[in-house]
Amino acid sequence: MTKQIYDYALEKEPMCIANDTITDDLFKKYEVNRGLRDINGKGILTGLTNISEVLSFDDSTGKHIPMDGQLWYRGYTIESLVKECTSLGFGFERTAYLLMFGKKPSEEELQEFVSVLAKARTLPRNFTRDVIMKAPGKDIMNSMTRSILTLASYDKDALNTDIPNVISQSLKLTAVFPMLAAYSYHAYNHYENLGSMYIHRPDPKRSTAGNFLHMLRPDGKYTKIEENVLDVALMLHMEHGGGNNSTFTTRVVTSSGSDTYSAIAAAMSSLKGPRHGGANLKVMDMMDDIRVNVKDWADEEEVENYLSKMLNGEVFDKTGLIYGMGHAVYSISDPRERVFKSYVEELAVAKKKEKELALYESIEKIAPKLIAKKRHIYKGVSPNVDFYSGFVYTMLNIPRELYTPLFAIARIVGWSAHRIEEIVGAGKIIRPAYMSVMEELESVERITYED
Repeated sequence: MTKQIYDYALEKEPMCIANDTITDDLFKKYEVNRGLRDINGKGILTGLTNISEVLSFDDSTGKHIPMDGQLWYRGYTIESLVKECTSLGFGFERTAYLLMFGKKPSEEELQEFVSVLAKARTLPRNFTRDVIMKAPGKDIMNSMTRSILTLASYDKDALNTDIPNVISQSLKLTAVFPMLAAYSYHAYNHYENLGSMYIHRPDPKRSTAGNFLHMLRPDGKYTKIEENVLDVALMLHMEHGGGNNSTFTTRVVTSSGSDTYSAIAAAMSSLKGPRHGGANLKVMDMMDDIRVNVKDWADEEEVENYLSKMLNGEVFDKTGLIYGMGHAVYSISDPRERVFKSYVEELAVAKKKEKELALYESIEKIAPKLIAKKRHIYKGVSPNVDFYSGFVYTMLNIPRELYTPLFAIARIVGWSAHRIEEIVGAGKIIRPAYMSVMEELESVERITYED
């Protein structure tokens, strides 16, 4: 943007703010829910799904009682799936099959599915050079989105929305997402950071988690525990109901009859926002600040004093928020965080990061009490999955530029499942209503037309 255009835009900013501000009073007056959520934060029902369920309150007695959060994939709790898959291996692939096709795979079906993904894990000839390396940038999500839309040019059936074709496209994108992320980062690191570039081809025998680490690292090596922890992280981020912003975006675009590449690109644009998939980056920025300003990490009183200042908007980014605490849906606990915690602990011991883990655990203990006291939160506050995910990625030596892309590598499965369900249902285009509160500045003669 040229300076002249920016200066013009800057001049018009007050006008936009004045004319585009809609006050809370009007939302209350017309009983319109901001963000499709009621006054208690509960999402307004906009659809039905068989894919997953998120529970945070017990309504069985007729009362709305906060409870430990639950996350179900196709009728199975996330806890049971993680426990089963980590003992068998290929957790990402097993869970992806379940979400996309509605049933757990047999071992034979799993091997076939893994083989299909391995064969699909290729990019068109010269794609890495001509597209990914063409205009690299720090925003890997934007780079991936550009690649997704460009892949449509190589697909002769790009606009075909028949179910078999959509399944095929979904599997292809699921397979290449780790490549798009890793290669985009290496291109950025080479051209912008003047680092070395590594383009490792994926190995058909490795899992999705293993291939990502293999493609990311210069020597392509990783330990079994590193692969397992990343595999679990991908499973936990794979799906979270139809109402989360990026999945809802997928369904909205799908309902218009648009193609797979456009729907997934739209979902990517939604996910990258700091209020959605970029949340763990804010946690990491906050933790950097705490490490610098809290001298004795083991002193809970010092930690509490600094967190109090953070809540009062005196330190860090002065928003009055403690990032990684609380969730739009969950009340007492986030099931993904509960499941993840033991794997975080195991990895921290292996990486000799117990001191940092203790700081996280201290914040996890202190912050909810402070928030509940200062904010009078009615539904309870607990750490969410973003609180620990950034810490895990740091221990895995994954650059921060790839934190949100990792979320996308997992969530592409959920998006695909919801896209397929939306097409199978063949419902109406999703088109919610907006009430105009525009002031009429001119009188208009009402004309009645007669035959």
